[in-house]
Amino acid sequence: PQAVSQNRAHSIRNVRELVLDNCRSNEGKIEGLTSEFVNLEFLSLINVGLISVSNLPKLGKLKKLELSDNRISGGLDVLAEKLPNLTHLNLSGNKLKDISTLEPLKKLDNLKSLDLFNCEVTNLNDYRESVFKLLPQLTYLDGYDMDDHEASDSDGEVDGDGVDEEDDDDEEGEEEEDEDGEDGEEDFDEEDDDDDDDDEVEGEEDEEDVSGEDEEEDFGQDGELDDEDDEEDDDDEGRSQFPLKCSHYPPVKWGGGTL
Repeated sequence: PQAVSQNRAHSIRNVRELVLDNCRSNEGKIEGLTSEFVNLEFLSLINVGLISVSNLPKLGKLKKLELSDNRISGGLDVLAEKLPNLTHLNLSGNKLKDISTLEPLKKLDNLKSLDLFNCEVTNLNDYRESVFKLLPQLTYLDGYDMDDHEASDSDGEVDGDGVDEEDDDDEEGEEEEDEDGEDGEEDFDEEDDDDDDDDEVEGEEDEEDVSGEDEEEDFGQDGELDDEDDEEDDDDEGRSQFPLKCSHYPPVKWGGGTL
């Protein structure tokens, strides 16, 4: 059990994105959502029945919080204490009616984007000018800046250096690995070609050696034949030098007989 608990704690520490949309909250709390998620950067709690954010755990690294379609009407002052590094906050579809309810967000120094679609506060006169004046650190309100320029896709991500950027880094790493793999295959093919050339040279040398051996064998056979011919000539000469019968000398008579 202790090992399982340690593994669970280790897994929780590694979580960077958590989506709990449509889960039911109990007295403003989401079961299992604790401060153990120390590296959490993105949290989505859309339509979970929250009426307050007071029971959210402290998440020091959280950058983007989705709280759309809940029943939150105020009490935003705890966000600066529990989520000090928040850059994107979506409160669309909640019960926010007055500009004053947004004042606690002034303490979120890093807040860059705020969404309040379908909140009653958006119906107030000079709503956009008032919010930008109240929150000078804000760049985008409901997806547009002060000059009504729409936020780019990169501005909608987690501070530009969150999980999405890591995914891009992983993709670039895979592309580099693919390129390295292709280069390795080319080098391997070149090595194979070199090996084939070496084999061909060795084959030619072997053929030369074999032909040389054949020539030596032929030479040896010719030599043996020549030796045999020489011996036969010598035998013929010996026979000619030492005839078996001296036919050119006349017979000698001795004592009535012939020698």
